[in-house]
Amino acid sequence: MTSEQIPALRLQNIVKTFPGVRALDGVSFTVMPGEVHALMGENGAGKSTLMKVLGGIYSPNEGQIFIEEQPTVMNSPLYAKAKGVVFIHQELSLAEELSVAENVYLGELPRKSFGRVDWSKLYADTGAILERLNVGFGPKDMVTDLSIANKQMVEIARALTVEAKAVIFDEPTASLTDAEKSVLFDVIEDLKSRGVGIVYISHRMEEIFRISNRVTVLRDGQYRGTVNTSETNEDEVTNLMIGRSLDLSSDIEHVKLGDVALEVRGLSCGKLYQDISFEVREREVVGFYGLVGAGRTEIAETLFGLRNPSDGTILLYGAEATINSPSEAIEAGISLVPEDRKGQGLIVGMNCRDNMTLPQVDDMTAGPFVSNGAEVAIFDQYRDKLNIKTPGWRQQVGNLSGGNQQKIVIGKWLSMHPKVLIVDEPTRGIDVGSKSEIHKLIRELAAQGYAVIVISSEMPEVLRVSDRIIAMFHGRIMRTFTADEVTEDNLVQAISGITPEEDAA
Repeated sequence: MTSEQIPALRLQNIVKTFPGVRALDGVSFTVMPGEVHALMGENGAGKSTLMKVLGGIYSPNEGQIFIEEQPTVMNSPLYAKAKGVVFIHQELSLAEELSVAENVYLGELPRKSFGRVDWSKLYADTGAILERLNVGFGPKDMVTDLSIANKQMVEIARALTVEAKAVIFDEPTASLTDAEKSVLFDVIEDLKSRGVGIVYISHRMEEIFRISNRVTVLRDGQYRGTVNTSETNEDEVTNLMIGRSLDLSSDIEHVKLGDVALEVRGLSCGKLYQDISFEVREREVVGFYGLVGAGRTEIAETLFGLRNPSDGTILLYGAEATINSPSEAIEAGISLVPEDRKGQGLIVGMNCRDNMTLPQVDDMTAGPFVSNGAEVAIFDQYRDKLNIKTPGWRQQVGNLSGGNQQKIVIGKWLSMHPKVLIVDEPTRGIDVGSKSEIHKLIRELAAQGYAVIVISSEMPEVLRVSDRIIAMFHGRIMRTFTADEVTEDNLVQAISGITPEEDAA
């Protein structure tokens, strides 16, 4: 075997079991130097478990790990990094109150005599890495002041501090703008040119087909196949993932819309967004589309009482509403499924029932006690209604797949019987099968009479679920499209700040 043929890393016949669950059933996986190897599968397929075995978080029950064909026992994430295996996680793991430089070299700060931190070297080394990433912040900036997208870039910067043999990217573009994605893909190309093996975990097919050399698919903890990206297509990969073809046609059915449930007039919030006006009717899904920083999420947060507007009016069924807090929003009939599912939507260490009934615990108390029966009844109702896959209400939410976690959050707010449901990035980090279920669920909710707002960074998603699409650019509404008149071209032009008049010219 020549040096060019030696894998950067190889996992052989990995088995991992938990009580009552065989999470990995003899999975093998190889990454060659200088290749991007995509790892795909539905949520719960075993991807994260396999990577946690590689990273020393879990010990396999059976099987071996080889780094450049040397058998290795991964004892911890720090040991994995020392062996040249670096992880960039989807869920941010940053120390918010430290600087960018301190986060990038956390646990490995350069030292001078007597153990003192060499701040000059720390800032210089971090600055060189940030320059490679072409970001708009510096090594001394505080992480807490950065946007989610820039925090993700700090995670990526961590991977460039060592001479890596393999870098694992777990949904790295979930919070990135198109420009930042291009920078990330340039970084990946740079790593490839240096002979680094890349494991790329993503549910976004367009990314997989853009940058990967091979695709390996897991399903139900088992290996389902490896294909060369250039010799396959989305249908084949989807079939490997979910065992069936996926209907990606639009779910829009033209129905008679009801009354105007929500109307917004001239809403502004400082520099975040200005002069926003729109309405949402019963049985209608209105999609908000735009680049990160366009102001979409900030509008949702204002409607839910998390931000105070500087100007404008909110009306519910024609009556002006004053919303200064989430409790007032809930009382008025507005619910928000947030973008950050784990950070803002769930308490992952809590069971399914308690997560779903959390906003209405006060209404189910008798003296100092919460009515267990009432909580279970609510959980059972929405588990059946939303087809949530879980062994029972006692299951810890953190153990569910991403799609089922999202359904728990949606069920929590539906149980409050809102008039308006706002869903921010409904399928972020969710596999294609669960994504299709969430899309159908959104349309079903609209058909039942809900007024629904969907905020998404994925064009196929807003095109698929929305009756109307509001395109935003730099805090302003550029255009509003109906499902019949919108095209990919005019939508991209609108979110890029091009007006219809400029387009015509």
